[in-house]
Amino acid sequence: MNKKLVSIIIVNWNGKAHLEKCLPSLFKQQYKKIEVILVDNASMDGSVEYVKKNFPKTIIIINKKNLGFAEANNIGYRVVKGEYILFLNNDTYVTDNFLINLLRVLNSDLSIGGVQSKIFFMDDKERLDAVGSFLTSSGFLYHYGFAKKDSKIYDRQIDIYSAKGAAMIFKREVLEKVKVDKEIFDSRYFAYFEETDLCHRVWMAGYKIAFVPSSKIYHKIGATSSKLDNSFVQYHSFKNRINSYLKNLGAINLFKIFLWHLFLCEIVLVMYLLRRKFSIAWAIKKAILWNLINISATLRKRYFIQSKIRTIDDRIFFPIISKNVPLGYHFYTFLGNLKSYKEKSL
Repeated sequence: MNKKLVSIIIVNWNGKAHLEKCLPSLFKQQYKKIEVILVDNASMDGSVEYVKKNFPKTIIIINKKNLGFAEANNIGYRVVKGEYILFLNNDTYVTDNFLINLLRVLNSDLSIGGVQSKIFFMDDKERLDAVGSFLTSSGFLYHYGFAKKDSKIYDRQIDIYSAKGAAMIFKREVLEKVKVDKEIFDSRYFAYFEETDLCHRVWMAGYKIAFVPSSKIYHKIGATSSKLDNSFVQYHSFKNRINSYLKNLGAINLFKIFLWHLFLCEIVLVMYLLRRKFSIAWAIKKAILWNLINISATLRKRYFIQSKIRTIDDRIFFPIISKNVPLGYHFYTFLGNLKSYKEKSL
């Protein structure tokens, strides 16, 4: 393999305990031509001092406040030198050949723009955190393999709609083609759905996203989100998903998927009200209102994406990125019990 530089961006917020596992595993893996860029979101737990002492070759960028996942990655991207860009969560640890296997697939086909590792739960190493996500007619994502015990059905390389931001790598030349306002991630997103927004643009630009089962890592799921109020998480999740579809969907799918999705968001809001989870219901309402207030900026971004980034019609790639799932899947998702959902091989 032609050894080209891989730039690895890790966003950190009070994650010293995670970095103590992540960084040693990263520097022990087999592919050595890497640069590691730590973007610290104003941590107060000694994270920066730990990295400076133990991994002095790491490039460290210190933000004065917590700018969130999306903007911190944008800041890291501005200093990268590599031909490949790996976005890696701080609450992961990697296997020896994870990067070699990612690059092997990434370079196997000119049409592949990005790939994702096979991600396992760190605390339950037999269960999967991510294989890949697919778009559904409801607008809510189908997270294939999530919380399932690993099996042979997840050992096949497949194309996916969206990679998971915990461990995904892209060709830099592809990322340059899908920037909006000189940003890789929409800085308005703070966190959640920013990787899906990016992957959607990659598909629109004529490239594919692939899942690489031979590349394995482990993820401490919820390590960061558990520090955040659930209503905060839901607000950004709903806000960003609605906004991403407004920007990226073609005209026909704006009516077929987006309007239906907006209606379903209101239904979910009512369901939370009935369960007396008022803060989450209000978070969803705020997410919808935010998109109304910011519609002008969103439409400007939409115009740029549709006229400058899109090279192929939705009809070309939607059969690949879309999956029909039974209503029961969404029911189990709402209850937070996807372990009980019986999944079929794709």
